[in-house]
Amino acid sequence: MKTRFSFLLWLMSATLIAQGAFSQAIKTKKVVFVIVDGISSDSKEKIATPHLDAIAKVGGYTRAHVGGDKGTYSQTPTISAVGYNSLLTGTWVNKHNVWDNDIKDPNYNYWTLFRFLEEQHPHKRTAIFSTWLDNRTKLVGTNLPQTDKLQIDYSYDGFELDTVHFKHDKQSEYIHKIDEKVVDEAAAYIYDNGPDMSWVYLEYTDDMGHKYGDSEQFHKAIQMMDDQMGRIWKSINYREKKFNEDWLMVVTTDHGRDAKTGKGHGGQSDRERSTWIVTNAKGLNSNFNATPGIVDIFPTVARHMDIHIPKEQAFEVDGIPFTGRLSVTAPVVRKSGGKAAISWKAVEKEGKVKIWLTTTNHFEKGGRDLYYLMDEVDVTNEKAEIDIAKYPSGFFKIVLEGKYNSVNRWIVEK
Repeated sequence: MKTRFSFLLWLMSATLIAQGAFSQAIKTKKVVFVIVDGISSDSKEKIATPHLDAIAKVGGYTRAHVGGDKGTYSQTPTISAVGYNSLLTGTWVNKHNVWDNDIKDPNYNYWTLFRFLEEQHPHKRTAIFSTWLDNRTKLVGTNLPQTDKLQIDYSYDGFELDTVHFKHDKQSEYIHKIDEKVVDEAAAYIYDNGPDMSWVYLEYTDDMGHKYGDSEQFHKAIQMMDDQMGRIWKSINYREKKFNEDWLMVVTTDHGRDAKTGKGHGGQSDRERSTWIVTNAKGLNSNFNATPGIVDIFPTVARHMDIHIPKEQAFEVDGIPFTGRLSVTAPVVRKSGGKAAISWKAVEKEGKVKIWLTTTNHFEKGGRDLYYLMDEVDVTNEKAEIDIAKYPSGFFKIVLEGKYNSVNRWIVEK
């Protein structure tokens, strides 16, 4: 009996240990991405940001860029809403069609992160905390037929329309007050509820840049922003320790500032295009240190949240994940006569690269493009040439599909 009793105790103990190890292994994945408006990389680096530094210590900090590929079909204005939508959709302006802050006609055929999450994981909860209402109603497109009546589970925005509690003043202090309210709610809501995907947007830094340029006021606004990030970071740390959750936090900005005064933006100068990314992400890859684009946040979030991007949609995504394994980066496509010379950088030295071609762009209208498999070569070749002479369309979409990711480039002939 004693032997049997000892065995039962051992079995129970082993079972409990196994269950504990299993529960520790499976963590619930969560994400919060933050856009703090209008802070060029050099501006951020001049100011002490201890809270952002604490986040980066877990993951990393890198200079990044907005503005698409300069001088090409994907060149994108360095304007706020344009940048927001590049993050949300993982595409440049030639696809998402938000050219300025008026947001006249977004192309909702390029889905946002929120729509992908809702379609694939409808049980997961979403939240938006924003100092600008249009982020939810126009960019994400809540309750619109074009987004299949997409809903956000919790929203905290629209306070800029409340002129009673937030009286508009010339110094934009009302925007700072709204930012503070938005951050306090984001930190509290994340702490208490842990939504699966959250977007936080803050405006005050850009207002100070517009009003004062490179100035004490602007630098002070950056310090305030850092304190705000500390509050959100504290809530994330609590959630991870208390609830066995795996949080990805990404903080970035939507554009830089003009080189002359720091008051303007919108053009293609190096400083207007130069942004940054702070993240707690683990498993950062070579793309993170190669001046990633704001579009690279989209596939990084998708990877973390186990969002599957179907092939036809993945072929349109301009971003490359900055976490995890990669096959191909840095694609270059050049047309000469009836040939297209293609090159890339191989990251993982395994597998093949499939080279796909289509001469249509039905996708932008909600249709389908017929892709032709033009070649399949070892990823380590890092180059290929395809014959496109029999496709005299003047427009070519070329996709390189590797084992771990795909990249695309267009040829647009005038």
